[in-house]
Amino acid sequence: MTLLQQLSRPEIWEAFYEYKTSLVCPKDFAEALRTFIDGRQYLPVCERIASGERFPLPKKVVLSKMGSQKRRTVYIYPEPENTVCKLLTWLLLRKYDGLFAGNLYSFRPGVTAKDALRRLARTPGIRQKYAYKVDVSNYFNSVPIHRLIPMLEETIGADDQTLFAFLRRLLEEPFVLESGRPVEEQKGIMAGTPQSAFLANLYLSDLDRLFEEKGVLYARYSDDIIVFGDSREEAERYAAKIRAFLTEKGLSVNPSKEDFYTPGSGWTFLGFSYRDGAIDIAPATVKKLKQKMRRKARALQRWRQRNGLSGEKAAAAFIRVFNRKLLESPEGSELSWSWWFFSVINTTDSLKEIDAYAQDCLRFLVSGKRTKGRYDVRYEDLKRLGYRSLVNAYYEN
Repeated sequence: MTLLQQLSRPEIWEAFYEYKTSLVCPKDFAEALRTFIDGRQYLPVCERIASGERFPLPKKVVLSKMGSQKRRTVYIYPEPENTVCKLLTWLLLRKYDGLFAGNLYSFRPGVTAKDALRRLARTPGIRQKYAYKVDVSNYFNSVPIHRLIPMLEETIGADDQTLFAFLRRLLEEPFVLESGRPVEEQKGIMAGTPQSAFLANLYLSDLDRLFEEKGVLYARYSDDIIVFGDSREEAERYAAKIRAFLTEKGLSVNPSKEDFYTPGSGWTFLGFSYRDGAIDIAPATVKKLKQKMRRKARALQRWRQRNGLSGEKAAAAFIRVFNRKLLESPEGSELSWSWWFFSVINTTDSLKEIDAYAQDCLRFLVSGKRTKGRYDVRYEDLKRLGYRSLVNAYYEN
């Protein structure tokens, strides 16, 4: 049976629903998925796939990163096709997990980024090692499809020709929708589409296996890679090997996210920092969060002034935004900021820094002052407005 046939089976959808709702899952997301399954909204999509009908074009969306000139391009299939692709990816990642090396940690059943950090941090002698960390530049949208197709055929095609043919059609579709109109472009494995998670794991799987077979301490999470050596020369050799491999694959490194680390200096990976046994939130991650807080505080201050509102109302809005971002599940099925960090870090140094900055922003909003007068706003006043300390939440977790 081809994996595509399982997409129409109610019991498979029930298993998928049970899995999704076992995670940190917003109520509205769970309700929407329940409605989708109960209404059998997947059946028409399955019928069109089985008949070989052309799949709807994905919509191209360019996202702006707040406060910067950076842009990120993602692709989104319409509903209900997008949800069907989510189930297909869930099945793909489970059936073909055996293709991947143990040092790959992205989008795998029973494996998380936390496992990567814990494994690295607990490696004997890790404090004495040199490290090289690199990010693949625009990885998902840069994968050359003509090089990926033979890999897909060798792995999935040998086992499930129908599934391979379907994935090939999606990848070789030359058009996307931009502003409602079809446009032709090179789009790689299309960041944002559900199946891109599996394809991103597959395309660099030979690199993962190369380091695993050599017994080298190495970890990859999608487009983020870190490798360790016993000397600077060894780390540089590994770095050269990674660069050469990526070049051969038609990819390149992001020079702004390429770093060497020496023993004692610690290292960062996936938003975490490690130094002398302490695992904390990476300084760059803390900086970005504080920048978002500053921008939001300024925007809310302008909003308050334009509308003649109280400082307490602006502060309460700030609290709602960051409680949702940091301590609750955001939109869709994403995981909260605290879920990502709290179970891995073993120090509250960065949380204290973030708490202090958030409280300063709130005192500014309530008082309208940047001077010492803002400290007339007490901590109890902030709690009354709904403020929750990250340090307290960490110890309650």
